[in-house]
Amino acid sequence: MTKILFTAFEAAPFVKTGGLGDVAGSLPAAVSSSVFDVRVVLPKLSAIPERYVKKMEFVTTFSVPLGWRNQYCGLFRLKHKGILYYFLDNEYYFKRDKVYGEFDDGERVAFFSKAVLEFILSAEEFIPDIIHCNDWHTALVPVLLREQYMKIPEFTRIKTVFTIHNLKFQGKFSKFVIGDICGLAKTPAAAQLLSDKHTANYLQGAVIYCDRITTVSPTYAEEIRMPYYGEGLDRLFNRRKDDLSGILNGIDYRVWNPAKDKKIPVNYDASTLAKKHENKLVLQKELGLEVKKEIPLFIIISRLTEQKGLDLVNYLLPKFQQRSMQLAVLGTGDKKYENTFLHYAGIDSKKFSATISFNNDLAHRMYAGADVLLMPSRFEPCGLTQMIAMRYGTLPLVRETGGLKDTVHVNNGFSFLTFNAQDMLYAVDCALDIWFNRKRRWRTMQKEAMAEDFSWKASAREYRKLYSELMT
Repeated sequence: MTKILFTAFEAAPFVKTGGLGDVAGSLPAAVSSSVFDVRVVLPKLSAIPERYVKKMEFVTTFSVPLGWRNQYCGLFRLKHKGILYYFLDNEYYFKRDKVYGEFDDGERVAFFSKAVLEFILSAEEFIPDIIHCNDWHTALVPVLLREQYMKIPEFTRIKTVFTIHNLKFQGKFSKFVIGDICGLAKTPAAAQLLSDKHTANYLQGAVIYCDRITTVSPTYAEEIRMPYYGEGLDRLFNRRKDDLSGILNGIDYRVWNPAKDKKIPVNYDASTLAKKHENKLVLQKELGLEVKKEIPLFIIISRLTEQKGLDLVNYLLPKFQQRSMQLAVLGTGDKKYENTFLHYAGIDSKKFSATISFNNDLAHRMYAGADVLLMPSRFEPCGLTQMIAMRYGTLPLVRETGGLKDTVHVNNGFSFLTFNAQDMLYAVDCALDIWFNRKRRWRTMQKEAMAEDFSWKASAREYRKLYSELMT
């Protein structure tokens, strides 16, 4: 049996701030089988709900050498939905109000990476064949494994996989962390972590040291080899192109299923799509929009940031106001986007709605009640929102980048290539034309979208293949 230790800084349902939490909460269970023993190790963050903390079983304590210091680490475990989770405890690093964004994040994540390896060494609970790391928060695991643990017999055979969920965030800190925190001052090879003479880049280290690199969609794996998307590391990805691959994320169909979703007013499936408009009428009333099923309802469910292409949306809002359509927005983010959406909702509340918050229940109702999801991202490593929308028969309108390009095509949605407002408006007008003039075509596209398989089963097959290749 191949033993996989999946490590991340967050995983649903314990802690989730974004797509990484969804992946870490779903993929291990999907991969686990009679051939693969998959376990997960996480930091014991204060954000973990008390109901899970109470169920954790204390295992042991051990010391973690971190540069010139030795730090306490407690080990807890909890079995959840068939998967064994380990939690590494240190209140100094993990009992914080925020998951990320602390002044000492460089030290916090370095401690966690080192503690993962010391857990394997000290606890002797689980010696993996493969450690699967995720994003810059665990990027030091392959580096420290290679430079500090390879003389230990049990560690010589361990392989590492590093998955990039969003290359925009790399973990850049002062060069002094290499010696002071990582304990690599006397290791010449550790200079490979430097992105310039002043800056240590954790993610860069993982890309250099790991055995295999994956991204969360095939197109994104190709894009990051280009200067526009490569965030300064495109040359490195081209150098390691034979070890780089993209595996599309999935969504949990137990959560996102309009036939059984208890968060929506009226359940439906592909054979009862006529019921979908009942959710729309309820949603229009809830949001203060004009209640009329004939008007196509567009939605945005997103972090309100530049990455999501909202500059295009803001530019086109006057055009949207002139068209027979509605737009409802749900999310939080940059004030310039929040204020613009609130402004339009204020001046034309029958056509525009803006809910500036994170509201999971409302998100379910919006997926079920909407007709079109707008997602014109500048870049999108994978994207889960468009997959969820399709599951609910809501057609996505996206820019052709990353996972959006891999999942949306002419039969299940709408797309445009160039990051340009006129191109996006043309796609919107195409959607409106089909909505008003080709009803049968619209229904066919909805059924095609709902029939797509974005479950974790397909992704799990690809990861099992990857793990098997590493072990041969």
